[in-house]
Amino acid sequence: MNAVLPVGLVMTRMIREYFERTGYAVGFKPAGGIRTAKQGLEWLILMKEELGVRWCAPTLFRMCVSSLPGATERQLEHFVTGRYSPSYRHPIA
Repeated sequence: MNAVLPVGLVMTRMIREYFERTGYAVGFKPAGGIRTAKQGLEWLILMKEELGVRWCAPTLFRMCVSSLPGATERQLEHFVTGRYSPSYRHPIA
């Protein structure tokens, strides 16, 4: 099943509650469905707002996103040139 933000919100709140009760920081890794830089940022914002900056570190938060590096490169190129490049120009995928 693809990761969706509403379910991620519930899970982050359970992680926070568990941390408050036990003092043990549990990591989080949304599975699938994160394909664009915008979606990646949405998940980072969710983690920061719900759990704090500590949970944005790779030790506590990971995204399995095979297509995100190429999408990020395309966004950076768009920022610099004003145009999106074809995905075949970005072999990281």
